Amino acid sequence: MHSKESWHESLRNAPILDVHEHHIPEVYLSSKTNLLALFQQSYAGWTVKRPYPLPSEHQEESSLRSTLKPFGWDELRPYLVERGSNNFVRNLTQGILALHGNSDWIWIDEGNWESVNARVTASRIEIGFQSKSLFLSNVTQVITDDYTNPMLNARESLGSQYQSVVRINAFALGWHSKSKDHNGNSAAAILSKAGFHPESFEDYLEAIRALAGQMKSRGQVAFKNALAYDRSIEFQVPNKLLAKRAWGKSHPSEEEKQAFGDYVVDFICHLGAEMDIPMQMHLGTALIRSSHPMHVAGLIERHPGTRFLLMHLAYPWSRDLLGMAFVYRNIWIDLTWSWLLSPSHFKLALHEAIEILPDEGRIMLGGDNWHVEETVGTMQSFRSLLIEVLDEKVSNGYLRADQALQLGQKILSHNAKAFFRL
Repeated sequence: MHSKESWHESLRNAPILDVHEHHIPEVYLSSKTNLLALFQQSYAGWTVKRPYPLPSEHQEESSLRSTLKPFGWDELRPYLVERGSNNFVRNLTQGILALHGNSDWIWIDEGNWESVNARVTASRIEIGFQSKSLFLSNVTQVITDDYTNPMLNARESLGSQYQSVVRINAFALGWHSKSKDHNGNSAAAILSKAGFHPESFEDYLEAIRALAGQMKSRGQVAFKNALAYDRSIEFQVPNKLLAKRAWGKSHPSEEEKQAFGDYVVDFICHLGAEMDIPMQMHLGTALIRSSHPMHVAGLIERHPGTRFLLMHLAYPWSRDLLGMAFVYRNIWIDLTWSWLLSPSHFKLALHEAIEILPDEGRIMLGGDNWHVEETVGTMQSFRSLLIEVLDEKVSNGYLRADQALQLGQKILSHNAKAFFRL
């Protein structure tokens, strides 16, 4: 029999397998990081300016580069005063204070920001600060998506607790050597660096197959489809003849571009089933008019042998996603980011996920952050919300305490270990 205090404490200290971060070595390990950079290079920064362009905006994605330029309270004020109710800002602030604050500081304000900033900048000189911070939060394994380097060997760059994913956007847009995804990645450049120089569409597909075959040696455990930032995620039945017409063209028609991407994504999903490589997929927000989870139903139905990890609870369409996950048994649910958007919505959605998903092995979580402070805040808030939801389930008799503990441990790490074969 587990007392309320004992199973709560067990979940507060249980290890986390974090299935999604953007721990990019050049940013995550940068010595040029101060308090202002943490806000700019985080989801708090998105409250000031959305970093990715909409199709109508004709601009490049914002850079994450930073310098240690002097700044004052006026630069921090837009986040901490004008946007202090936004959960992105609150989450990051709590993570910063957890690592750099005093026990009597409950917020970053005009009276303490300079002290906090001094501690942030000093931490970047300390060898192993990031790994130590994850260890103290009991985040034992991390899967990172370095969208600036889709072939990243994260174990070499970030440490033995890391694996990475291969973001496929550039390949779905790789009809010409100069075509790039919204992050500036070129499939031709990626393949050339790996020693491949395809001269035909068939060569191109075989080069992608060869890259996929090398993933395990680089510690890469999944494909990542973030095309919701580049195009509609409604992937049509593949049409190879139309797709081939885009190959080599600097300005293919919109119909040819769509067919090219549809075919390549379908091909990579086939590889996923063949090589037992799962597919993470961004849903919700992004190019929001075309990122509804129902848009990918056809793709998922065509690939019953491919394991899809659908991300972010598809906010704001969480119920649609949960309905799909009950129908299609090759769907798993990634809670990543959803509780940062809205803790209130997240709690309701998690209650419903527990009730509707066909088994307990389908839920996992990630942080989706660039800096360790934001990851620490994110994992702290997740543990609290998870315990709140499970406690409500125990209090109303839906779960026993031992069932709640077991389910919580599955969500925190066990499910991800099984899904990613770790």
